[in-house]
Amino acid sequence: MNILKLVLTMLLGLQLTLLSGEPAIASAGDTNEEPQNEYAIELSRFGIHKNGTHPVETTQGINNALKWAAQNGIKKTSLPSGTYLIDKNSQINMVSNMIFELPMDAILQKETNAKESYHLMYLGYGIHNVTLRGGTYKGDKATHDYSKKDNKHSSGTHEGGYGIITLGAANLTIDGVQATNFTGDGLILGGHGTMVTDLYENQFISGAIDDKGKNVSNSKKVRTKDPLNFSHAIFKTEREFEFSNAIKLPGVFDIFFYKSNGMFIKKLANARVRDIIQIPEGATQFHLVFDQATKKQAYIEFWNRKVTTNVLVQNSEFAYNRRQGITVGGADQVLITNNKLHDMKGAMPQAGIDLEGGFGENGNRNSNITIKGNQFYNNASYDVILYDGKDAIVEDNHFASKGAIGLAISEPFKGALVKNNHFDGSRIFAAHDATFIGNRMNDSYTTLEGPNIKIEDMTFTDSTFALSAKTPFGISASNITINNNKKSDSGLSIWGKPVHLKDITINGEGTLRVVTGGAAEGSIFDRLKVIGYSTTYGVTLPPGTYNNCEFVGAAGTGKFGSISVALAGKYVFDGCSFESPEALSTLLLGEHPKLDLTIKNSNFKLLGNTQAISVQAAKNLLLENNTITAAKLTSEKTELIRINDIWKRNEAHDVLKAVIRGNTITTNLSAIGIATLYAGTGAPAYIIENNTLYTAKLLNKKNDVLKNNLLKS
Repeated sequence: MNILKLVLTMLLGLQLTLLSGEPAIASAGDTNEEPQNEYAIELSRFGIHKNGTHPVETTQGINNALKWAAQNGIKKTSLPSGTYLIDKNSQINMVSNMIFELPMDAILQKETNAKESYHLMYLGYGIHNVTLRGGTYKGDKATHDYSKKDNKHSSGTHEGGYGIITLGAANLTIDGVQATNFTGDGLILGGHGTMVTDLYENQFISGAIDDKGKNVSNSKKVRTKDPLNFSHAIFKTEREFEFSNAIKLPGVFDIFFYKSNGMFIKKLANARVRDIIQIPEGATQFHLVFDQATKKQAYIEFWNRKVTTNVLVQNSEFAYNRRQGITVGGADQVLITNNKLHDMKGAMPQAGIDLEGGFGENGNRNSNITIKGNQFYNNASYDVILYDGKDAIVEDNHFASKGAIGLAISEPFKGALVKNNHFDGSRIFAAHDATFIGNRMNDSYTTLEGPNIKIEDMTFTDSTFALSAKTPFGISASNITINNNKKSDSGLSIWGKPVHLKDITINGEGTLRVVTGGAAEGSIFDRLKVIGYSTTYGVTLPPGTYNNCEFVGAAGTGKFGSISVALAGKYVFDGCSFESPEALSTLLLGEHPKLDLTIKNSNFKLLGNTQAISVQAAKNLLLENNTITAAKLTSEKTELIRINDIWKRNEAHDVLKAVIRGNTITTNLSAIGIATLYAGTGAPAYIIENNTLYTAKLLNKKNDVLKNNLLKS
C-alpha cells in the first residue's frame, strides 16, 4: 500500500468515527493483506471497556467487532480478561462461522435491570457454525429489580432472563463456558416460528379432490377454497412446513401439491396436525381436504418452525439460575455432555435441564436429545425434565439433588432411553414410553406409571422401587436388586394394574415391609427373591402368579411378620421356597373373603414352632404337591397347615372351599400336620387326599373328605 492510500484510509476511518460516535470498522480488506483467521478484539478500537462500565458502548463495540471480523473472513475472535458490562436494553448478537473464545476470567455481566425478559448472548435464526468457548456469562439475579412488569399482560415472574439463547440456529458448540445467576436460564435452545397464514371458515368450501388433483363434488368433505402457496420468504431457505391449532376440523387431512402452472404433482394422504411435511420438488402451492361435511367455525394455522439443530454443549457449568440451567425449547440433534448443573432455585420448574418446547401448546418440537455424563446437584425441584418431545438418551449422569426428582418423564414425551445413571438421593418419575437399563439408585424412590415402561439391570440401595401401572402390563422389569440396610421404608411397592417382574432380588430389612402392594390381580412374578425380610413387619404381597420364587425371613425375635396374602383376587405360588426363622409364629398368612389361593410344587422349611400356612378366610384354597419340613419343633401343638383357629371355632365359617392334596409333611415331633377342626360353624367338607405325613398327624372336621393319606412315624 502506498503512502497516499494509507493516509486516505486513516482519514476515512476518522471521519466514520466522528459521524457515528463509534470506532471505525475498517476491514482487513482495506489493505492488500490476506484476511486473518484469528483476531484478538482490540478494545480501544471498538470502544469496549473491560472494567465493568459503559454497558452501551461495550455492547455495541463487541457487536461491531464480531460483524467486522465476519465480514473479513476471520473465523476466531477473543476478548482479554476483564468484566464486560452488557447493556440492559440490548445483547450480544452472535455472527455465523465464528469461534468466540474467552478466558474464564473474562466475565460478560448483564447490567442490572427490571426486565422480565432479557438476553445476554443471542444466536438468532440463520446463525450457523458457531463455537462459544470459555468465559463467564453472568446474570443480574442478585441485584435485579423484580417489582416491575414488561407490560400489563405479562406474568410478572421475571423468569425470562437468559444467558445464551438460540432461536433456530444451527451447528453450535458451547464448550467450557460458565452461565450463572440469571433470572431465568443459563442457556435456552429454542425455535424460530413463522406463521405463514391462518385459515378461517370463509376460506373453506364443500367438496373434495380426486387422485388426479381435480376438484370434485362431495358433500361429506370440505377443502380449501383457494390454494395455499410457498411464496413466503421463509421457504427460500426452509423446505418444510406444518399445520397446527386446528379448531372444528379433524386432526387428519389430505394435501394435494401443484406446480405454479396448476399441474398436479402428488397427494399426501392422512397428514396430521403437527407433522413436519417436506415440500415436494417443484411444488409452489397446495390444497387441503378434510373428511367432514361442515366448515362452520373451522380454523387452522399454516406454519414453518425451524428449531435449533446440531448442538454440542460440553465441559461447562450452569449454576445459581432462578429457573433452569438449560432449557431445550425447540431443538433437534443435541448432545449435552460433561457439564455441571447445580443450584437452580427461585422460579419453577427449578431444573438442571428441562426439555420443554410447549409442543402441545402450539410450540416447538424437541427430538434426538442426548444428555450424557453430566453432574447434577442442589437443584431445588428437578435435575432433568423430559417434558415434551421424542427420542432422548439420558446416560451416565450423576443425579444428586437430594430429595428432588432426578429425572421426570412427563405425559407429552415419547421414547426415552435411560441408561447407566446414578440416582443419588434423587427420585424418578416416568409417565410412559421409557426404557431404563443399568441404572442405580440410593436413598430415594421411583414413581412409574406406564404404559411402555421397561426396567432392566437396576440396583436399588435403601430405596423403594415403586410401580403404579395405569394399564395391564404397562410396566415390566427384570434383573432388579434391592439392598436394604434398615435405614428407610425401602423395598418393592406395587400398585395399580398388573405388571410382569422377572428376577427381582430383595436383600435385607427396611424399617417396615420390604414388599407391599395392592395391584389388581393378574401380575406375574418370575424368580422373585425376598431374602432376610423383617419378621417383625413381614411382607404384603399383591395378587399374582409367583413362579419359582424364594422367601427367607431374617433371623431375630420378630414373631408376627408373616408373608401376607390378604387381598381380594387370585394368588398362585408355583415352585416357590419359603424359610422361616425360629421365632416366627406364622410363615404364610391368607385372609380375605375373596381370596383365591393356590400353593403348589413348593417347599417350606421351618426352623422353629412356626405354622407354615394359616388361612383365616378365603373363597378357595388349593394346596397341592408341596413339601413342608419342620425339624426343630419343641411343641406338639404346632399346626403346620391350618384353616382358621380355635378362637374362631364358634363363628360362621369363612373358608368356602379347600383342597389339600399330595403334600409331604415331615416333623421331628408328633405335631399337627393339617388342622381343619376349627374352620367354623357350617364349614363345608374340605378335601384332604394323597398327603404323606411323617410323624405329624391330622386334626380334621368330621365332614372332611379324607382319601389316601399316609401317616408314617
